[in-house]
Amino acid sequence: MGTISARVPDELEAELDAYLDEENLDRSTAVRKLLSEGLDEWRREQALDQLAAGSITFSRAAEMAGLSVWDFAQLAKERDITWVADDHLDADLEAL
Repeated sequence: MGTISARVPDELEAELDAYLDEENLDRSTAVRKLLSEGLDEWRREQALDQLAAGSITFSRAAEMAGLSVWDFAQLAKERDITWVADDHLDADLEAL
């Protein structure tokens, strides 16, 4: 397992301390959890952006986001992203 060290503003450290108390976590576990959640969100946003741009298929976007196609469809619907395009339709249907 690698090690990451970072300097953070005092306000962010105070917020992290409040999070530690609320979630009853040690600092290392909390930072790993928050980093993982942040990266999960980043992957979902990247997948949605690429899907909206038409650069990847719906099924590939769901895979990239780490979600089932059904969960990803719900997320795309919530974000009002249309994913049905003629050039990707066949590939999406085959993946389902």
